[in-house]
Order: sequence, then structure tokens, then C-alpha cells
Amino acid sequence: MEANEQVDSSSTGSKPVVCFLGPVSSYTHQATMQRFPSEQFDLMPVTTIKDIFDTTQSGAATYGVVPFENSTNGSVVFTLDHFADRANVYKDLNVCQEIYLDVHHCLLGHIAPSSSSPLETTTAKKEESSTGTGEGQRARPLHPISHVRRVYSHPQAFGQCTAFLGSWLRGIETVDVSSTSRAAELALADASGESAAISSAAAAALLGLDVLARNIEDRADNTTRFFVLRRGVAGGPSSPSSTSTLTPTPTSSSSTINTAAKPKIEGREGQGDGKEEGGDEDDAHLLASTKSLLSFTVPHRSPGALADVLSCFRRGGLNLTSINSRPSLAGAGFEYIFFVEFEGHRFRDSRGRVARVLQDVAAVARTSRWLGSWENMRRDSA
Repeated sequence: MEANEQVDSSSTGSKPVVCFLGPVSSYTHQATMQRFPSEQFDLMPVTTIKDIFDTTQSGAATYGVVPFENSTNGSVVFTLDHFADRANVYKDLNVCQEIYLDVHHCLLGHIAPSSSSPLETTTAKKEESSTGTGEGQRARPLHPISHVRRVYSHPQAFGQCTAFLGSWLRGIETVDVSSTSRAAELALADASGESAAISSAAAAALLGLDVLARNIEDRADNTTRFFVLRRGVAGGPSSPSSTSTLTPTPTSSSSTINTAAKPKIEGREGQGDGKEEGGDEDDAHLLASTKSLLSFTVPHRSPGALADVLSCFRRGGLNLTSINSRPSLAGAGFEYIFFVEFEGHRFRDSRGRVARVLQDVAAVARTSRWLGSWENMRRDSA
């Protein structure tokens, strides 16, 4: 952690607030606890991803934790839609950290009355054998589940458990809800026992639900990546150390790069602090150890406009690690906001490579916006 980010919360008389997608025991809550110990932070559950953006932007929370993508089911479109910020209401927010969480789903609910025939499980196994084999077939119910009529969960969780659902609960009603922990609450509330939830073992323990099946995700390596949001850029380096606890530095600095002002801002901030922190580190290692996120739009009818933007990264020697898009909801329709994640840090940029690329993108894109820089927490496995 940079020295200018260290604040003794005990001197202020209150703990910094961190909001997350609740309720308590959600996967976002579990990821939040990895990075923000409750002894030092006040963890505040909110209902939707929009609430996280709103609460952090308003200053009611110092940090917000949002799910960004899953290794099995891809990007969380609800989060991308708020990064798109079409109404420009989150202009002060940026990403300052990433968190990875291994996600192992359970089917939670109520064990069927003892009158249920044990032959029901055998019948289900026969169904499973007709769907083929593969990674997703490794999970089997621990109890008969023929009494289940509906399953609640978050859309991402459904997308991560397609093999189990197709094998054991084919044709059962699936109901999208705001989070997996909310799904568990709904299953608990159904006195008939006909509702189940795809959720976590932690939710089962918290609510007293039965675990009907464990590890029902399609892939054993199922992992979700979360972003930590905050306002401003703390007047300089915005990526806390992975070995330190995040603490707030109140700031009114905007994390948004205005296209018109971009060359001036980037030229100033891309140097200075970057030289001090970069030191003698190898440039390639420094780039690979950090990441940044940028959004941009291009003239929809201009041939090669998207290629022109992507070429900026090739010329600058910056490696792109992901590309996403969402509808811009502007113009005549079917126009897009693009998101690129790349290796490199806006403030740890001793050679000015990131600054130059951001300037080049601003020159060829219709609009562009820096959305944060942070330490790459998975570089050892890259």
C-alpha cells in the first residue's frame, strides 16, 4: 500500500464502510471478507449492483465490491452496464483492486419427507446417463430431489451449473433473483419445501438450509473475479498493495478522463509517481504485474474505427487481456461501448507507455474513459 493511503480509522472514531452485493453470505460478501476484515471495516450489504455504484459514488461507502466476470460464464453484464455509465452519474468511480474467489455452488433446500421413495434418485441417475458425461456430471444429489419444483438463483450461477440442471432438474422452473444468498432466503421461506436455491455452503450454514447437492458447478476451477471500486484517485497511485489492508484516503479527485483534457492529464500523471515506484523494475514485469480498464466508443459507420483504437495498444506494446462490449443506447441502435482491459498501470508508468497509449486512443476514438488501474492478482498463473 502507498503511504498516502494509510489512515488510522481509530483516530476518526468510525470504521470505513465497504458495500457489497448482499445479503450476508453471498459470494460477493465472501470476496469482500477476503480483502476487508470486519474488525477494521464496516461491511454493508446492498440489494443490487446499481446500489453498489450509487452508494460508493455518493460517498456513503468508501469502497464497493462488485462481481465482474466468471471463468465459466463470462462477464457480469449488470456490472458492465454500470461501467458504461451512459448517464454519466458515476464519473468519480474507478477500480483500485481485484479479488478472485473460487466458487463452489450447492443446491440448497429442504430434504423431502421420509415417505419419498429412494428409487427417485435411481431414476434421476438414469436421466443423467442419457445426457452424456463430462466435468459437469461429477456432482450427484446427496438426497432425493424429485420434490423440487423451482430453483432460485442469480443468472450467473445458473450459467455456471448448466450440466447439473440439465441432468437432475430438467424442466424445473428457474427463477432469476438478485443474488445467490437472496435465492437461499427464498428457498427457506417456502414452507412447502418445493423451492430450492443454487447458493453457497455458507448460506446453508447461516440459514439452516439442507444441502441437497454439493459442487454442482460445471467446472471444478470455477472462479469469479470481483472489482473494488472507490471514488477519485487519491492524488496519485491508485493500486493498493496486495499484502496490505485497504484503507481510505478521502479525495475529491475525479477518476474520469475527459477526452479533451486527456493529453495534459495523462502526460502529467503517467510520469512522476511512476518513476518513483517503478525504480529499477524490469519494464515487462512491471506491465504484467498491473492492469487497467478503459472504455471507449467509435464512429459506428467509419470503416476500421475499432481497429484504429486496438492498434494503439499494439504500437504501444501493451497486451490486451480482455475485450467486452455493451449497447451504447445511443444513435440509431446497434452501436456499442467497448471495454478493454490491458496490462499496465496509469500511475506506475515510468516510461510513459500507458500515458502515450491513452493519448493515442483519445485521438482516434469518439470518446474514451479510464476506469481504473490495479495490481494483477493472478500474474503467477499467467
